[in-house]
Amino acid sequence: MNSNNIEIIGFIAAFLTTAAFLPQVFKTWKTKDVTGLSLPMLLMFFSGIVLWLVYAFYINSPSMIMANSITVVSSFFLIYFKIKYIRNNFTY
Repeated sequence: MNSNNIEIIGFIAAFLTTAAFLPQVFKTWKTKDVTGLSLPMLLMFFSGIVLWLVYAFYINSPSMIMANSITVVSSFFLIYFKIKYIRNNFTY
């Protein structure tokens, strides 16, 4: 399998995993309900995705750069919503 086909598989995987995360961001934004979100998990996830993004740039993988860039922004929004709406829900 050549590198172009492998990168296509990467883009498909990137699309699916990134798209799967977006409904949670939208639902949290709409409902302002953050009771089911764990702040430590979100912070660990965000840190991991930032490292994956650094790695993606290092190996020059367009599919990983695209997916992790979008996921960094999405997870940042969930962290923001968790901190902002935590006052309304009194949860941790």
